[in-house]
Amino acid sequence: MNTFWKLVAELGLPIVATIGMGAFLMIIIKYILGGIMNQIKLIETIAMQLDNRIRTMNNDILKIDQHVSEKLGIPVDTDRVARANGKEDARKD
Repeated sequence: MNTFWKLVAELGLPIVATIGMGAFLMIIIKYILGGIMNQIKLIETIAMQLDNRIRTMNNDILKIDQHVSEKLGIPVDTDRVARANGKEDARKD
C-alpha cells in the first residue's frame, strides 16, 4: 500500500487511475476473448461432425442407388460413381 501512495505522489492520481483502469480493461477483454474462443472451438467441432455425417450419407445414398438400379435393371450411373470414387469414406464401421 505504501508503494501505491508513493506512485500517486510521483505521477499523480489521474495517471495512476488511468493505469489501473487499463489493467482492469485488459483483464476483462482477456476473460471475454477466452469465452469466445471456447465457443468458436465448440462450433468448429460441431461443423466437422456435421461434415462427416454428410459424407457418410452421400456414400450410403450412392450405395442404395446402385443396389436399386441393379434390382430394377436400370443401368448404374457410372459418372456419379466415378465422381464419388477416390473420396474418403467418412464411416467408422
